[in-house]
Amino acid sequence: MRYAVLGTGSVGRTLAAKLDSLGHQVTIGTRDPGATLARTEPDSMGNEPFAKWQAEHGTVRLAAFADAAAGSETVVNTTSGMASLRALESAGAANLAGKVVIDVANPLDFSQGFPPSLAPVDTDSLGEQIQRAFPGARVVKTLNTMTAAVMVDPARVPGEHSVFVSGEDAEAKAAVTALLTSFGWPASSVIDLGGIETARGTEMLLPLWLRLMGALGHADFNFHIAGARPAV
Repeated sequence: MRYAVLGTGSVGRTLAAKLDSLGHQVTIGTRDPGATLARTEPDSMGNEPFAKWQAEHGTVRLAAFADAAAGSETVVNTTSGMASLRALESAGAANLAGKVVIDVANPLDFSQGFPPSLAPVDTDSLGEQIQRAFPGARVVKTLNTMTAAVMVDPARVPGEHSVFVSGEDAEAKAAVTALLTSFGWPASSVIDLGGIETARGTEMLLPLWLRLMGALGHADFNFHIAGARPAV
């Protein structure tokens, strides 16, 4: 499978490396590949310069958003939530049409400092905004309720814990669920919440997640939904 992972931060790098390790063809999308490769200092989150990371992942390509999306079969959005719509616009609606677009981003607004607020919240979600902006894409929201390392290695967190999927297209959600199982998620851990509007709930977990990280002093945790599963 050919994947375009949009975003060069820690989530994008983590997912790209995992997809590459599973034998997929992976291209990371960025606004300006030359500028991305030219950076010599850590980014705002402390990640090492991208050129150094790519030297250790030689089979992962870097391209502009549109080129990455055009050459892909599935697109993964790991860009900053406040910039996601602009990044996907740069990728191009025609390059997203008909494809599964996995949205891992959260609409965190850091304009007033830390902790961030959510925008939108409650009556809308980033997942819904993306689906409305790109009606030809098959948007699935998932993996946005945990740290990147747990996304690709659920065994980091002992015991059972849960990952959610939201989206309008049943086949797209089935494909994403299969990808999650290839990451190590048991099928019983994947909870289909329903349509893309249910992304409001998973995005609104982020304020709680951030406070849990502060209380625990680390990010190696996740949510577990106990109880009987609904009948299929």
